[in-house]
Amino acid sequence: MTISKKLIPILLAGALFSCTSKSEQNEIGLLKISENGRYLTQENGDPFFWLGDTGWLLFNKLNRDEAVSYLDDRKSKGFNVVQAMVLHTVPSVNVYGDSSIVNKDISRPLITAGNNSDVAEEYDYWDHVDFIIDQAAEKGIYMALVPVWGSPVKDGKVSVEQAKVYARFLAERWKDKKNIIWLNGGDIKGSDSIAVWQEIGKTIKAIDANHLMTYHPRGRTGSSDWFHNESWLDFNMVQSGHRRYDQDTSAKEDKHYGEDNWKFMEADWKRTPTKPTIDGEPSYEGIPHGLHDINEPRWTDADVRRYGYWSVFSGAFGYTYGQNSVMQMHSKADTTSAYGSDELWNDALQAPGAGQMKYLKELMLSRDGYFERVPDQSLVADNGDKYNRLLATRTDKYAFIYAYNGREIKVNMGKIKGDQVEASWFNPRNGETTKIGKFDNQGVQSFQPENGQKDGNDWVLILDSI
Repeated sequence: MTISKKLIPILLAGALFSCTSKSEQNEIGLLKISENGRYLTQENGDPFFWLGDTGWLLFNKLNRDEAVSYLDDRKSKGFNVVQAMVLHTVPSVNVYGDSSIVNKDISRPLITAGNNSDVAEEYDYWDHVDFIIDQAAEKGIYMALVPVWGSPVKDGKVSVEQAKVYARFLAERWKDKKNIIWLNGGDIKGSDSIAVWQEIGKTIKAIDANHLMTYHPRGRTGSSDWFHNESWLDFNMVQSGHRRYDQDTSAKEDKHYGEDNWKFMEADWKRTPTKPTIDGEPSYEGIPHGLHDINEPRWTDADVRRYGYWSVFSGAFGYTYGQNSVMQMHSKADTTSAYGSDELWNDALQAPGAGQMKYLKELMLSRDGYFERVPDQSLVADNGDKYNRLLATRTDKYAFIYAYNGREIKVNMGKIKGDQVEASWFNPRNGETTKIGKFDNQGVQSFQPENGQKDGNDWVLILDSI
């Protein structure tokens, strides 16, 4: 930001600023919790399956044209949510050199008069965020916003009082934009600086009761560990993390689930009061196993598919995908990269897993009774652990069973209606469905996927009532 810009900091007791959208948002509605407390609905009551992409540094590192290109790509691949940090650091500075706050004080957002993108002196950090939010709305994409990342809060750069003023500013500015979801926290345990997270949650909700809110936690933890009973938390989010089974040697207070992200969903499903849950950060495609050693193998499209189907079939209302270079928007201007990112973000948009995620959303929306779906492991007659685990979900009219490695699926029949069922194979790699035939809906039936048993040869067995 140039020093010629007029600074209008937010005062502790002064008026707060609200931004009027430049674009009409009549094609996107407010999201709500379903009546049974398990899923999300659109404003008109239709099902909303959250298919998220991780674009953490979107506001910091992309210019306007790049941001539009990114959103267009994600829309074309079926994504309807983007997770992004409003402030990654304190202060945060965007690609135009605009700083977010005055004197490293989060309670003093740096606002300029006007919001004309063609006039440098009338375009600031917050106008740029507004622009991207509005562009996303035009494309039917919701922005899941982390107000401030956990690291600067943990480092003591944000007091409770500063957080309160900052949260009020955000809520007033974006309360009328329909495509907002609040992600309190940011890769941090709720017990770390809990007073700040409680203040942000309560302050935003007091002003903006219409937008849903959750908490983005530290790896191998979930929001329900600290905030399940808080009135500001509408749904739970877990970060199942980036570690292999053998790397999960975390502290005692963390969960030793390894790659079994379905265990988080299973635990949240049983909690009362009932609240929806989602894996908001599983392993990213293209990131090293365990994150920090770039010589480790990288997570692949098969892995992100497994995390998606495992979590959704265990009761999650959606899934958030991530790609190493895209989440950090790795560009030619970067002198270094995190976690061994070795490709540019715009090339990494075409990672195979990103193109396969839409098939999960399409499958879950393909049948009636969306809100009646429950996880049901009693469908599985012979289960295993780790990559041999089968995950099952159903209504009374259909059942889906996911096998990651092409192993035989033995089914306890009679869990859905009908004397017979029609069986089909669904291919998570290309979204194709192949009918198998009709079967009696009793006893134990065995189904063998094609191509043999091997990791990544994943299939969904579909059973439809006749």
